[in-house]
Amino acid sequence: MEKYSSALGNGDNNALDLLELERAKRLKEFLELLYEINKSTPLIVEGKRDLLALRKLGFVGEIITVHSGKGLYDFCYNILDRFNKIILLMDWDENGDILQKKLSDNLRGLWEEFSHFREVLKMLCQKDIKAIEDIPILLKRLSGTDVKVGESDGLLDKTIL
Repeated sequence: MEKYSSALGNGDNNALDLLELERAKRLKEFLELLYEINKSTPLIVEGKRDLLALRKLGFVGEIITVHSGKGLYDFCYNILDRFNKIILLMDWDENGDILQKKLSDNLRGLWEEFSHFREVLKMLCQKDIKAIEDIPILLKRLSGTDVKVGESDGLLDKTIL
């Protein structure tokens, strides 16, 4: 036990820090998977701030915003015409839930393969945030550093006890 004393310190705060670092690691690992899939499959998010947050995290694939001036019918028609697979990542607040339902109804057959992605994000973010745009802030708070996907930043290399 003594060999862990420097990592655990004398209080519960250090243990909580280790739990937060582990959570940040899991969230980054999930985002790395999403990053890889996004190279060939577009992400659909609610608005510009969500898109900018994902770019800040290092996403390089196609990201499409629902709130881009088009009506929902035209938006869905355009998506159905252009793609055979998509990932729906609406926020998990009340408005995001409503929009997720409408889009999933109108884009049947395109998103189901990746339907679990939003649920996993909700679980990893817990109740700390409810929006895609807040993921970089949450990761920074949990890990103590800015996090980027698609490159090594040392976060995954830190030892978790």
